[in-house]
Amino acid sequence: MTQQLTTARHNTGFSLLEVLIALLVLSIGLLGLAGMQSYGLQSNHQSYLRSQAMLIAYDMADRMRANSIGVTAGGYNNIDSTAAQTNQNCSTATCTPAQLATYDAYDWVTNYVNNAKLLPGGSATVVKNPADPNTFIIAITWNERTGSAISGQSTAAASTPKTITVVFRPL
Repeated sequence: MTQQLTTARHNTGFSLLEVLIALLVLSIGLLGLAGMQSYGLQSNHQSYLRSQAMLIAYDMADRMRANSIGVTAGGYNNIDSTAAQTNQNCSTATCTPAQLATYDAYDWVTNYVNNAKLLPGGSATVVKNPADPNTFIIAITWNERTGSAISGQSTAAASTPKTITVVFRPL
């Protein structure tokens, strides 16, 4: 009987140590899970921005396809979102193809490219392709946050400019 009592005394607290080690292993696993969730959210946001950039580029391509006379006249040859755009109100009035090209550029830049809700730091250009004059190049640029911006470091140094370029033949 004395031997059983002595063995019981030496084993006290052992199960508490097992519980602490199990909690440590569980904590490390949960931290890894949180890291994977954060990476998944960041990748999802980057994918969203790329999709928005493609939609914006194809919006201008569709506008150009709808106004083939304006394309032939050169109304879409050099559109730059950083330059001031002229507002031709073609939504309520009848416009010539040249005026429609000006309106398309204004509406596209104002409502899509420079809209920070769609693309942070967005800018765009539409130029005639120097290698093939029958095609146009639409380039959409925006700022994408990197991992350090999400983890709380300075956001000024934690954004990377990204660009999507679409080359297409409107006619």
